[in-house]
Amino acid sequence: MFTIEHEFDASVITLVDEGKSILREDVIVHAFASVVTFEQWDPRTNTVSKINLSPEQLRDLTLALNMPEGIYRTSPKR
Repeated sequence: MFTIEHEFDASVITLVDEGKSILREDVIVHAFASVVTFEQWDPRTNTVSKINLSPEQLRDLTLALNMPEGIYRTSPKR
């Protein structure tokens, strides 16, 4: 399950783990024009873990999820 909220300067997506195995904490994605931030609560350290990606890195990640093993280079936008 996931939710999407459009705020003034970002889109916020929350991914909720509903699997059958050990459930993980929600992942919150803040999508700004220049950076995409992933946040997840870590109960072991009692902190929020954050990862920042550029829009290009997010695009590459999205493409990579459906690609076979290998090395790839995407073409820059024109």
